[in-house]
Amino acid sequence: MTFRKNARLNPGQVRDLRGGGGVALGGGIGGVILLVAVMLLGGDPSQIPSELLNGTTVGTGQENDLTEECRTGADANERQDCRIVGYVNSIQEYWEGVVDGYQPAPTTFFTGGVNTQCGNASSAVGPFYCPNDQTIYIDLSFFDQLESQLGAEDGPLAQAYVIAHEYGHHVQNLTGVLGGGGGGTGAESRAVRVELQADCYAGVWMANAVETGYLVPITREQIANAMETARAIGDDRIQQQQQGQINPDAWTHGSSAQRQEWLNTGLTSGNPNDCNTFDADL
Repeated sequence: MTFRKNARLNPGQVRDLRGGGGVALGGGIGGVILLVAVMLLGGDPSQIPSELLNGTTVGTGQENDLTEECRTGADANERQDCRIVGYVNSIQEYWEGVVDGYQPAPTTFFTGGVNTQCGNASSAVGPFYCPNDQTIYIDLSFFDQLESQLGAEDGPLAQAYVIAHEYGHHVQNLTGVLGGGGGGTGAESRAVRVELQADCYAGVWMANAVETGYLVPITREQIANAMETARAIGDDRIQQQQQGQINPDAWTHGSSAQRQEWLNTGLTSGNPNDCNTFDADL
């Protein structure tokens, strides 16, 4: 997505904890990290086995100031971190006008690991939303891994899809969906339905993004990139790639087809009321 050059960014909605020293949590991390990251995209870091946090450096909380670097849409078109700031601004601008009593949620950039009210988390969990502190967390290196190791697209709208998906979880938290209990695994599990609704909400924002004043209209190529990313992080594709077989009973986020279908539903409809994955026949 391309930003309007004169759009004014609000970097106050993003905390930048990248770089600097940190506290090590233990020994080494194996090559399973990326698989865990993608399988838990949008997940809860408290559910990550502690051994996968070994060797993670958790940031000390020293915050960088993005105020001077990320001021306009022109900055967002030039820098990845400013682009994410712009997405956060646009996404929250949309949901503030749709959800009664919407409470803004910050996004936190980190490197390696971070302390959250959901527990210590490493980059292994991928981007995630912590409902306990109502914050989205992301190590921006995730986008490089997503492209190089899973074959996903790394275009601007593909990145926006990832961020918008996490804000979909924030909307679910505010509306009581995340606290609805249950979860489990499987192609029709509640966990999958939660994730597919977040995908749909991401599409809804895309359909309304121009009206927030930050972005120019989306191109077909950008939409194709986002759809390819949804395909790349489908449970079935990841299982086939990593394990050589597909087990629908173990799905937590939905198949490639499911994720593409619900992202497209939101993008085509532009109406969050059409994102009721809980009553849908998956």
